[in-house]
Amino acid sequence: MATPSFSYFIANRISGKGTNNLSRPVVRISVVSIALGVMLMLISVAIVVGFKHSISDKVTGFTSHLQIVPFDNNESLEGQPVDTKSEFVYNLKLNPEIRHIQFTAKKAGVVKTKDQIQGVIFKGVGSDYDSTFLIKALTEGRFPNLNGEVSTNEVLISQTLANKLQLKIHDDLRIWFVQDDETQARGRKLTVLGFFNTSLEEFDNAYLVGDIRHIQKLNGWTAEQAGMIEVDLADQNRIRETSMELYKQIPYNLNIVTVLDAFPQIFDWLDLLDMNVIVILTLLALVASITLISTLLIIIIERTNMVGLLKALGANNRTIQRIFLIKTGRIILRGMFWGNLSGLAFIFLQDFFHFIKLSPESYYIDYVPVELSVAAFLMLNIGVLIVTFFVLMIPAFTITHISPSKALRYA
Repeated sequence: MATPSFSYFIANRISGKGTNNLSRPVVRISVVSIALGVMLMLISVAIVVGFKHSISDKVTGFTSHLQIVPFDNNESLEGQPVDTKSEFVYNLKLNPEIRHIQFTAKKAGVVKTKDQIQGVIFKGVGSDYDSTFLIKALTEGRFPNLNGEVSTNEVLISQTLANKLQLKIHDDLRIWFVQDDETQARGRKLTVLGFFNTSLEEFDNAYLVGDIRHIQKLNGWTAEQAGMIEVDLADQNRIRETSMELYKQIPYNLNIVTVLDAFPQIFDWLDLLDMNVIVILTLLALVASITLISTLLIIIIERTNMVGLLKALGANNRTIQRIFLIKTGRIILRGMFWGNLSGLAFIFLQDFFHFIKLSPESYYIDYVPVELSVAAFLMLNIGVLIVTFFVLMIPAFTITHISPSKALRYA
């Protein structure tokens, strides 16, 4: 019985550069096909993951993973307040699945300038607000200082609204609020301290961000009352599970709204991307498989005489199959090497330079985001190896049908 070293020896001999291989152009095409397939697989996965994380981070950065609100606030921005010092809030802070909680409030109003008028939503935030996302989204100016003992009139306004209202940094604007129990609007004079741009129309077309104490005063609330509790989770993949767990603990007059339910149109669109990448990976794997099958068949046909001679000398089918699988395996590894190298190079360059741009009005972001974890990289390469190994079993099986007498007759 031939040893594996014998198979490696023969595979090295038929892979030598000096041999006159008619299959050499086919092998080169196969290497290029595998390289392109692996490269496109890596890029496809990186783009889909990058899109999902970038856009979901934008939505949750401006809002939160979970919003805990009174039941009567579901249909209106006006409603009963939430007690920020309750036992329930204290227990939330001890929950290991919660990364951060903050207290906010919203109030509808109308901004009036000299020449323009615009309906807006004033989002009030306090010193506990996680401003990381908004600071990154600033196009000009800075985030207001909310740590003072008295309320500040400094606000952030979206770049879209600023352009409509023709506002500049440090300009004054007057916003009017209409109370449910009052016939006359109540106004506040505010100062524009910065512009933000999220590329999300839901936020950029409506929101101002300022001190929550303005809303507390307008609504007659105390400093320990807010419109809602915004909850950021340590693991955003457990939004549904955590919301169900917290729903069992909240008081009877509160409700939980997940970011998935608040913005279904965005997250449904992101879920469709998973199906797209599955189709792309399937097609690429199918093309690469057909190429490999064709390549191995051509190599076997070209070496039919050698197969007959080896069988006549006593080599069994498994030994001969191993020879051709080793040769084809080297083709696969070469293709995977160049595919991984070119794919990772593209991902690195796109992540650093953002040279492929997008329309933010259509895609919520102005460049193609890419993100690829080590786990995804390894799983993709291992998957390619497993699929190609089983695919190569099909043409390798033809070796068993080669008769030594007929193969040597036409040598």
